[in-house]
Amino acid sequence: MTPSTVIEIGRQALEITLLVSMPMFLAALVTGLVVSIFQAATQINETTLSFIPKLVAMFVTLVVAGPWMMTVLTDYMRRLFESIPSMIG
Repeated sequence: MTPSTVIEIGRQALEITLLVSMPMFLAALVTGLVVSIFQAATQINETTLSFIPKLVAMFVTLVVAGPWMMTVLTDYMRRLFESIPSMIG
């Protein structure tokens, strides 16, 4: 196994990680932004008002995007395990 192969596997792993985590991050970001605008407009500064909607949005996102996320991860792992014999010998 060459150093370039190791770097390529690491790069692919980081890409898959970012791709799979993006829906959750976007849901938290959008929800946080909406709650922050609401808090600024109403001048309510309650910590749980920010936390609970983010939690609910991330749960809904996980339910909706979960099968896609699992498919992407499974495909990556399958490709990685199938390439082991060519990397070793």
